Amino acid sequence: MNRISILFASLAALLLASCAAPTNVVYFQDSQDREISNDVETTQIRLRPEDKITIIVNCQGIELMNQFNMPYVSRYVGATGEGTTLANTGVSGYTVDADGNIDFPVIGKVHVAGLTRAEVAAKIKNELQAQDLVRDPVITVDYMNLFFSVMGEINKPGRYAITRDRVTILDAIAMAGDLTILGRRDNIMVLREINGVQKTYLLDLRSAADVASSPVYYINQNDIIYVSPNVMRTRQSTVNGNNIVSTSFWISIASLAATLVSTITVVAMNMQKMN
Repeated sequence: MNRISILFASLAALLLASCAAPTNVVYFQDSQDREISNDVETTQIRLRPEDKITIIVNCQGIELMNQFNMPYVSRYVGATGEGTTLANTGVSGYTVDADGNIDFPVIGKVHVAGLTRAEVAAKIKNELQAQDLVRDPVITVDYMNLFFSVMGEINKPGRYAITRDRVTILDAIAMAGDLTILGRRDNIMVLREINGVQKTYLLDLRSAADVASSPVYYINQNDIIYVSPNVMRTRQSTVNGNNIVSTSFWISIASLAATLVSTITVVAMNMQKMN
């Protein structure tokens, strides 16, 4: 009877294990009832060559303002001519050249590569005041063409605009609609170019500590986030490769388990009669 009891217990444990919630799906499993410190320096987006920004100078006097502000332009969809429809209007931007400079009205060349939005605004303001061109100007700097991309097992893969100074990896994933159930939480890949070298970083969303300490916790322009497929998705790429996790497979397992239970019960009853 001891052997029969052990067999029953093993079978029950197997069935319970198959029904348990998988631990590879839940995020931040190490963060319950405790604080997770962020050891990564709070970084901001810094401009690079080919980045495009808008700079708006506000001051007293419309004519004076017009000297320093790029004109508003209309962007049209379709062929030029009378049949053209207006799509939207906006402020022309400044593109950072290969040397890291922009050509600002009246002031001329201004080096902005490596600077944040706030630092660019402060630099333009200082130049205007130093040359006694404007008193107490208010400078507004915005991004125009800064993006990151999200690919793989994500609900809304695509290219997303960076509109503020700090965008975290969690913000990026949320903007893309979160991972699909077939995406690996333990193998999020971020590709980033640093000084002309492509680097790859891996992080595990199941660990809040791992996410918080990652050097890619804050997203940079042109980052590529890739979510790897799990085993189920990988098997789906082959013919009949996913049979092991299909519904029919588990129905067969349940049927086999029921048969085993029935057989063991009959054997146990026969052994009791013999005793």
